[in-house]
Amino acid sequence: MKWIQHLRTINHHKWLVMKYCFRAGLYKQGILHDLSKYSPVEFLVGAKYFQGNQSPNNAERFDKGYSSAWLHHKGKNKHHLEYWIDYSLEPDKPMTGTRMPVKYVVEMFCDRLAASKNYNKEKYRDGDPLAYFESSKEHYLIHEDTKNLLYKLLRMLKERGEDATFHYIKTQVLKKGYKVLNNKGKNNKKQ
Repeated sequence: MKWIQHLRTINHHKWLVMKYCFRAGLYKQGILHDLSKYSPVEFLVGAKYFQGNQSPNNAERFDKGYSSAWLHHKGKNKHHLEYWIDYSLEPDKPMTGTRMPVKYVVEMFCDRLAASKNYNKEKYRDGDPLAYFESSKEHYLIHEDTKNLLYKLLRMLKERGEDATFHYIKTQVLKKGYKVLNNKGKNNKKQ
């Protein structure tokens, strides 16, 4: 088991997310972010499957066909889109992503930024979180508005950098919520 390396990785990730949440003005979320990673069900699995360049949950999934740590984690942390999956009222669509509260979309953005920096280390580029999202988005069950808001923030990070994106989050997103998207849920081209 590589428990020391895993502990360093989750501590560093948690510190980065806390720093980004604080930049956005989400102090409580920054402090409480990912505390479940220190629980035995998540920590021991993470130490066993630690690789250093990606989530240990992927290795557990490959080994067992599922990740017990991830199932626990997504059920305890509201900044994960999977927390917001529910039964649909539409007969042809059994499950659906529900619209996430904006503060959790912002925390999810911070989480993705921190994970990209944590795993890519000195190779990190501001387009990495967007590239990761785009490589996985086809299998997500995510509400269209939530997806569009997250995509808008990730694209802004790539195109304009951290300072401009966090300024936009504080002055627009956390004040206006989903209204930063036009009424069809698409990105507003003027912003």
